[in-house]
Amino acid sequence: MSTTDAIAHVTVKSPDQMRELGRRLAPLLRPGDLVLLTGELGAGKTTLTRGLGEALGVRGDVTSPTFVIARVHPSLTGGPALVHVDAYRLGGGLDEMEDLDLDVSLPESVVVVEWGEGKVEELSEDRLHVVIGRAMGAAAPHPEDDVDDVREVTVTGVGPRWSGTELDGLLFA
Repeated sequence: MSTTDAIAHVTVKSPDQMRELGRRLAPLLRPGDLVLLTGELGAGKTTLTRGLGEALGVRGDVTSPTFVIARVHPSLTGGPALVHVDAYRLGGGLDEMEDLDLDVSLPESVVVVEWGEGKVEELSEDRLHVVIGRAMGAAAPHPEDDVDDVREVTVTGVGPRWSGTELDGLLFA
């Protein structure tokens, strides 16, 4: 990460807000963008991707690609396709990822890779890294919030593509 990277810290209090975060993120994305999603099982990676797919206007329900490794959702609106990848079971790093031909899909699609940290960074010097963690300590929710649903999300734009990009529109009031 360099000093020119764009960064936002967002507190997400429900699955609906995680989906909304995906919807807010979508207008920032364009063909060729690589998005890495990092977080434990059940953190909300697929829920965020579902929101991205809705806002991008892609075909098909966005569901976890765990068993198929990758799903392609073509655009219904003339925008970029959404390629949704689950790299959890892939242990071979970039070599194994290259078998999926993601580098071929990347120029005309938005490629979202769950569990991609340490595996796909070499696909592009420009990427958006979304880290989802459970809220703890001072960041824990108010009593009216469901503690199991609150997440702290850090969105970091890496590389020249994201330099100077404003991410404040991702924040909830």
